[in-house]
Amino acid sequence: MTSEQQKIEQLTKMAERLMEALETDIAALKAGRPRHMRMIEPEMQKLSAIYSREIKNLDPEKAKTASVDSRRRFFAVTTKFRDLLPLHMRYVKRVCNASEGIIKAVAEDVEKKRNAMRPYTSPKSTYRPRPGALVYNNVV
Repeated sequence: MTSEQQKIEQLTKMAERLMEALETDIAALKAGRPRHMRMIEPEMQKLSAIYSREIKNLDPEKAKTASVDSRRRFFAVTTKFRDLLPLHMRYVKRVCNASEGIIKAVAEDVEKKRNAMRPYTSPKSTYRPRPGALVYNNVV
């Protein structure tokens, strides 16, 4: 086995592990459980960085010396990997947008409730209650 063939085999295995993690992430995001994502694990991030570096260093001319089966398998895995990445990104983006929307809605609600406690001021007023203000209730 040539060194290029070994490199292609190694890259194929890395891509398969990354695809497995991406598929797990997509399933977790579909189920509404982003905490179960695998790509955020340090091991997967390290593997992703190594794969990225190694794939950039792969010389296409030298790769042609690898066996036809290895190249065919590598091409199939790489194609599937490239197809999974945009799908994964779409689901991650949806979860981010939903989370940001929830945070924005909560912040707006808090601000609305604060403004409701100041009945004699307009929303653009610079009035801010002073700390230590006297609070009255029905029991006097």
